[in-house]
Amino acid sequence: MRAIVLMFDSLNRHMLPPYGDTFIDAPNFARLAEKTVTFDDFYAGSMPCLPARREMHTGRYNFLHRSWGPLEPFDDSMPEMLRQAGVHTHLATDHQHYFEDGGGDYHTRYSTWEFFRGQEGDPWKGVVPRPGDPVVDHPGPPVFKALRRQDAINRSYMPTEADHNQTRTVDAGIHFLETNVGADNWLLQLELFDPHEPFFASEDYKKRYPHDYDGPEFDWPGYQKVTEPGDQVEHARYEYAALVSMCDASLGRLLDFVDGHDMWADTMLIVNTDHGFLLGERGWWAKSTMPWFNELVRLPFFLHDPRSGQQGTRCAALAQTIDLAPTLLGFFGLQPTPDMQGRDLAEALAGNGPLREGALFGAHGGHVNATDGRYVYMRAPAERANTPLDEHTLMPTHMRSRFGVGELASWEPAEPFSFTKGLRTMRMPAAGVRNNPWLHGTLLFDLETDPGQEHPLADDDVELAMLRLLARLMHDNDAPASQFHRLGIPFDGEIGTEHLLVRAQAARAEATAEPLPPAAELPALDLLTEPLLRLLQDDRARAAVERHAPELTQTELLTIPPTMGLLALARAAILPADVLLAIAGELAGPTGS
Repeated sequence: MRAIVLMFDSLNRHMLPPYGDTFIDAPNFARLAEKTVTFDDFYAGSMPCLPARREMHTGRYNFLHRSWGPLEPFDDSMPEMLRQAGVHTHLATDHQHYFEDGGGDYHTRYSTWEFFRGQEGDPWKGVVPRPGDPVVDHPGPPVFKALRRQDAINRSYMPTEADHNQTRTVDAGIHFLETNVGADNWLLQLELFDPHEPFFASEDYKKRYPHDYDGPEFDWPGYQKVTEPGDQVEHARYEYAALVSMCDASLGRLLDFVDGHDMWADTMLIVNTDHGFLLGERGWWAKSTMPWFNELVRLPFFLHDPRSGQQGTRCAALAQTIDLAPTLLGFFGLQPTPDMQGRDLAEALAGNGPLREGALFGAHGGHVNATDGRYVYMRAPAERANTPLDEHTLMPTHMRSRFGVGELASWEPAEPFSFTKGLRTMRMPAAGVRNNPWLHGTLLFDLETDPGQEHPLADDDVELAMLRLLARLMHDNDAPASQFHRLGIPFDGEIGTEHLLVRAQAARAEATAEPLPPAAELPALDLLTEPLLRLLQDDRARAAVERHAPELTQTELLTIPPTMGLLALARAAILPADVLLAIAGELAGPTGS
């Protein structure tokens, strides 16, 4: 038995031919659907990148217990279990997050591994800053400017498609197949960072999407609301499309090899991703700072399983990323561990009834979400503070840093969870989240009548049923009591109508969801982009802010980065669009700019 997992990052389901009408040229994804089972209801679980990969190893959700981080000492690891059972597991990847503080122990679970440098500001080639270097124009914190400078350096070392990270990674995967096509008992995980931003594609793929555009270079949108002009938004979508077409060509190379060596009879093939990426839909760029809409969490997933031999069919089962570990273990004749919550997808292909009552998904400190396949319930915290929110870990590292001394100073031992093998974790207050889900409110959608999630539903009976489902799924995951308290849900006892939040938070949710106009159309734009602390030194400006957003002159100031202005706050959804426009109107008055 052999297995191949081809994983992409940030691959949008709704832009692929097997899932509907699309402008993207991706014939090999259509070809893939003819050789596999296409899943129509496959959801993410823990997000974003590394939390999803932890699920692939462990077969269980992790976002309720800690933020982005490494595998824990108590975690089961599917590749390691296979390796210990005599299956050679090989990882070929250009995903640089595996090699940062928050991901340093994933690759060592495999028998062998290869890493190809240069993606998204990976600290690869060293070029010391010089006088006269191009200025990196980015309004965010210095770390983002450093990433973009490094990314520009890295790109200069990849002038051709053959030099591109993606090409070199796929070359390595094909080399593994060429070397081992006659062998048995192996797993190849060929993992590509693309089409994750920045959308760096070879020129030949960009030529497939001709369009008129003379604006700034724009293939790396920020995690924020859209305020760019329409032609710039369209340009970014074409840049993403070019990268997806490049991914499609890589997929074609893999399919050519599998076809050419007649591997379908005994080789499992999985093609998947971790989450999607908004490209102007709903007035948003990217992910994480907004609720986890279906564009982000309802994923493309393709499976060829020799145990069933099905090809060119579709599966409606409610499946998730946590199912990958049990599926791969089962294919090689191993049983999942008791701590794994996922199911072997062979059950879905056999039509043996539903895999699960509902699916849980989210990111640490964000909405906690549940779907039963028809309804999607996004539970926000009950209070603006979004507390209590704790980290539970024995591996205290963040994405690109260790936990700080201040964070660790207050840790205390927690009681063991059901999955920690009797170990007590460190428990400490979380340092914070990218955006407060309280601002977006609790949301409920009926996918049967509103598949685009455009009209939030206020139905107490449905919300109560979905809230009870969400609580059951949280208990099944042995979620800490603090998560229930944060969401305003009783940890023990009956959940009733007094715990519903959709109606109570609807007005705020509607205001926060309102898209922003293009920045060029805003009055007093120079003042809206002025750092807030500096702007508030002007008495007239301060009075306008106090009238419309008094919290920004009080406690909210403590958590606002010093470089952020009013427009940046609105792009982060901290300031609703109508409030921004009201302040802008006053600032543009007779004595304004």
